[in-house]
Amino acid sequence: MNMMSDDGWVTEDGRTIGGVMLDLKNITLRFGGVVAIKDISFNIRQGEIRAIIGPNGAGKSSMLNVISGFYRPQEGEVWFEGQKRREIQPYEVARKGIARTFQNIALFEGMSVLGNIMTGRLTHMKAGLAAQALWWGKAQKEETKNREFVEHIIDFLEIQSIRKTPVGRLPYGLKKRVELARALAAEPKLLLLDEPMAGMNVEEKEDMCRFILDVNDEFGTTIALIEHDMGVVMDLSDRVVVMDYGKKIGDGTPDEIRNNQEVIDAYLGVAHD
Repeated sequence: MNMMSDDGWVTEDGRTIGGVMLDLKNITLRFGGVVAIKDISFNIRQGEIRAIIGPNGAGKSSMLNVISGFYRPQEGEVWFEGQKRREIQPYEVARKGIARTFQNIALFEGMSVLGNIMTGRLTHMKAGLAAQALWWGKAQKEETKNREFVEHIIDFLEIQSIRKTPVGRLPYGLKKRVELARALAAEPKLLLLDEPMAGMNVEEKEDMCRFILDVNDEFGTTIALIEHDMGVVMDLSDRVVVMDYGKKIGDGTPDEIRNNQEVIDAYLGVAHD
């Protein structure tokens, strides 16, 4: 990275990282007597790929659930685009421009690929139920516009050949790609990816890495991801935050994380050259 400043910087490959989009301040999350997240602060900047890593049970998915509005922390503040977020429902968070995929694939198995991706457009559908049922006027124009956007996503992720296939018939790697497509259909400003490479073979991982980089580059989408494959994390990420037992033990560029002794001792094991 170069030209780093409080307002942002330009990466070595020419991408622009802007100001803070999401700011997590002193987040603490408890489940009964169990502390899942303890007093963690970090931010996500406009246009960056931000990784959240750590061993199993570190609290990474809980943190993603806080960002997405599914969990409400007992302490701390979540600021999005300069505004403090009040207690709102997850669907309201989606309307504000945050979408996500899940560690365990959450798709409609009996529905086609196209149908699954179209559900990602729900927050963009404004016509009333009657108009949608009759498919006339505003609803017809809205449906056409939404279908055009979804077809663009299908082309972008190279899944034209399976667009009419029921999701339940697809191999695991393609299901992951369909879930990414559904999240992109919402046109998110911030995309949250929970272990997007989990269970994939080498070729599938390479494809997913390429798509994540393309989403960030071509759509300008800010991305936060949880991932256990350190090769992927170090290659994709602009910055990395490291969690361990609900605490933050590291935060910085991939190079800084590679050489952080506390991170090495707790998670990496040895420094990665």
